[in-house]
Amino acid sequence: QIDDLAEVDYSLSSLPAVFRPFIDLDLKGVVFPAGNYTDSPYEAACFTIPDQSDSMLYLAFSEYFFQTSSFAYYTAGAFNVIIAEETCSYYNINTEIFGSIIPEVAKYSVTPYPVMLKLMSTEIPVISLQQDSFTLEVQGSMEVLAVLPDSTTQSLLTLSIAANTSISLNIFNKKLMGSLCLNRIQFSLAHSNVGSFEVLPLENILSYILQTEVIPSANAKLSKGFPLP
Repeated sequence: QIDDLAEVDYSLSSLPAVFRPFIDLDLKGVVFPAGNYTDSPYEAACFTIPDQSDSMLYLAFSEYFFQTSSFAYYTAGAFNVIIAEETCSYYNINTEIFGSIIPEVAKYSVTPYPVMLKLMSTEIPVISLQQDSFTLEVQGSMEVLAVLPDSTTQSLLTLSIAANTSISLNIFNKKLMGSLCLNRIQFSLAHSNVGSFEVLPLENILSYILQTEVIPSANAKLSKGFPLP
């Protein structure tokens, strides 16, 4: 059990290979949604560890391990995030801010309404493994909703998101840990209930709240680590 969302299977995939100087253990390394051992859409590829002899133990992870992790957490909804109105209000993000950029929003009320943001991953994030890190390409959407006085919400607009992130890896206290960094993000208008407008002026506002809320929250979870076999 990794956490409430995912589990990992480290069982042997073949018999141990015993040689005079070392022993090879091939482990499955499959991550799946908690309580739901479903088949992964990925195929595991064979790989070898470079010959080295200055340490007692070498542990290597294939791209397949991280691909199944991405699939498991996507299936469990881990990439879907709601940024509540209280958080947006803390950063003074409300309909008045959007109204200064989008005239139609300003027509809702003279008094600014709070807003909330719904983030959703629309595809399984794509993993590209490097030596001590990997990149994570995320395709998703962000819906901006006004929170009305009766606590109902009114959808204002939905943006498509293409984000490139990198996760650096390290091992500490018998766990595989990561640290997420947002490299770049692009927004485009997917749907609007407030007419057409230029998306570019919104990018700084939305990028800022992602950097200050979503990335730190993700890193807090990554810092708990994956248990090692």
